[in-house]
Amino acid sequence: MVATSTLSERMSAVQAAVAEAAIAAGRDPADVTLVAVSKTVERATVDAAYALGLRHFGENRVADAQAKFVPPLPAGANLHLIGQLQSNKARPAAALFDLVESVDRPSLIDALEKVAAVHEHPLSVLLQVNIALEAKKAGCAPEAATALLARIQSSPFLALRGLMTIAPLVPDPEQARPVFAGLRTLRDRLRDADPSLDLSVLSMGMSNDYRVAIAEGATQIRVGRSLFGG
Repeated sequence: MVATSTLSERMSAVQAAVAEAAIAAGRDPADVTLVAVSKTVERATVDAAYALGLRHFGENRVADAQAKFVPPLPAGANLHLIGQLQSNKARPAAALFDLVESVDRPSLIDALEKVAAVHEHPLSVLLQVNIALEAKKAGCAPEAATALLARIQSSPFLALRGLMTIAPLVPDPEQARPVFAGLRTLRDRLRDADPSLDLSVLSMGMSNDYRVAIAEGATQIRVGRSLFGG
């Protein structure tokens, strides 16, 4: 388990950096949600982070999250699936996660819609877009976004919340700026074409580049290493 004092210090440093980046961009720091990527830490560390005030946690794998979050997270916490999701894991994912950020293809939309139909509330999702067009990275091509968003929007069991992307891991965070700007531009174009779309969330930026992502309009950043070390 990460020492509470160390975790608290790292949290404070990240929160200060988020505030600085937001203010420099003329934005309200409160408009940026910090998602603590907890995939590499045990449940005790997640509970410590919750006690320190974090409320959003991101996991990559359904099976790992199922094991870690028994019992469930306390009230007010939100669990995000940020890793690639196989259609055959749609049922446990819909039951466990508050937000699935990695929706990127029709078959997955169909699978999530089918299992989400049994829940009281629609399942919140983001459309993952492969802005950088990396061959080995998940996410739909930008030109496929319109049709996929329309499919999500038509479902009474899925609630569209916005877009997500993962930038390439580069030595200079500034090299990731075109990717983040690309997602923002895509969001603006999609919203202009269909104002009914809820695209309020732009999930982009991780430990190495979240300051640049905030400057380009990120409303949600996914930070693991800067919080938990490793």
